Amino acid sequence: MGGILVIAEHLRGTLGAQTGEAIGLARDLKARLGGPLVVAVIAGDPARYHAELALEGVDEVLGVAAGDHFDPAVYEEAAYGLALEIRPRLVLLGHSVNGMGFGPALAVRLGGSFVSDAFGIEADGGRLLALRGGYGNKVLTKLDISAACVTTVMLRGGSTKPPPAGNAPLRLVSLDLQSAAARTAEHRDYLDPPPADVDITKAEFILSVGRGIQDEKNIERFRALAERLGATFGCSRPIADSGWLPKAHQVGLSGKVASNCKLYLALGISGAVQHLHGMKHVETIVAVNTDRNAPIYNVATYGAAIDLFDLADALEKEFN
Repeated sequence: MGGILVIAEHLRGTLGAQTGEAIGLARDLKARLGGPLVVAVIAGDPARYHAELALEGVDEVLGVAAGDHFDPAVYEEAAYGLALEIRPRLVLLGHSVNGMGFGPALAVRLGGSFVSDAFGIEADGGRLLALRGGYGNKVLTKLDISAACVTTVMLRGGSTKPPPAGNAPLRLVSLDLQSAAARTAEHRDYLDPPPADVDITKAEFILSVGRGIQDEKNIERFRALAERLGATFGCSRPIADSGWLPKAHQVGLSGKVASNCKLYLALGISGAVQHLHGMKHVETIVAVNTDRNAPIYNVATYGAAIDLFDLADALEKEFN
């Protein structure tokens, strides 16, 4: 037993972002675990996804012919059949609606351990630890998955970066999935969620506010400031939990990861570990907090222990 199997996810002909992220995590773990890194795609035409899945570190892309629409029973059966053939140490898939549809059942059939909503896997000496939130994402927990059995891990989106393109070959695998397909309902249509007014995951410049803004009535002032600066308006968890801003604006472990952000302006944010997780890909962090011991300063590129309202006054005058 060894190596890693990544199960790709796609929707309406588009590969899910979490697949590339899972491959990136698997590539970093590959040397530690030994064995190959194999990516499997289950689709009507698996070859169409080959180039996008043949990323750096991938040894082989496996294609399984099935319907284009997601079917949890088919995915479970296909992933189980591939795992029996490859005998991987880790099976990685996205912690998504589709992943939750077949991941837990797959883990039960494989008979090993299971971790959902993980955002990392690290090697600590001779141990392998899966990272996830605990107690409502208030603490960081590390689960020991060092036992010599297959572990199925569902990875939270935005947890890592996908690797660059590679040249892994494609191999088509024939599996009997008819009995699994017969057990399910018929796919009828897609229902899209209501559109959000922001997309934290794609924003390159974010102005984010925390409890330091003191009152809900100040939200519109900082929203307007973000617009003047050309920034996406974000917030920490207390702001979203208070209902001052919709959840879509929240950056952090229980919110969104600023995975493409180049500049992050944190105003009145203390820097709890949950929020810092959402900023881990940011290139430049500017923190403004009067508390010089605030944890945000441990990760900030630049910091200013000044009143954020004084800063807002100055920026409003400059960009009026």
